[in-house]
Amino acid sequence: MASRNNVQNTHIQQQFRKLHAAVLDIVSVINRPQRDEVLIKEAGIPLERALFPLLVSIERFGPIGVVDLADRIGRDYTTVSRQVAKLESLGLVARQAGAADRRVREAVIAPKGKLMTDAVDAARDRIGSAILGAWDINDIDELVRLMRKFADALNEDPPTA
Repeated sequence: MASRNNVQNTHIQQQFRKLHAAVLDIVSVINRPQRDEVLIKEAGIPLERALFPLLVSIERFGPIGVVDLADRIGRDYTTVSRQVAKLESLGLVARQAGAADRRVREAVIAPKGKLMTDAVDAARDRIGSAILGAWDINDIDELVRLMRKFADALNEDPPTA
């Protein structure tokens, strides 16, 4: 039995390295500023590229505090705080007292910001259709199912080795 476990562990390790490489490729593409610019242009929205991931993240994860938001997008919280203030001044987000801690100010999407993220979603749908258009529908379903399963597993507390 130990031999079978060693073979399985070796296979998992090899496949996990390949999976990690694929995820790094995906993250690298998603994080390219040019990709955001294409999406902004395709959506037809007047938004600075630096503010784009913040607006989308606030819409997806809000209400959200600045520290949590900064952690999610990998930026310094002081920078994110200034950028959220800019989004607020543009009427795209609002700030409110936190539900769990009234001292914490959380950002929420404003109606004007929601219109922008809806336009981004429509643009993303068009781009996604072009990317996956030649794929078999079962492959798409399986990809989505397995990516969700993987993302959920990653979000759990990390297991010990």
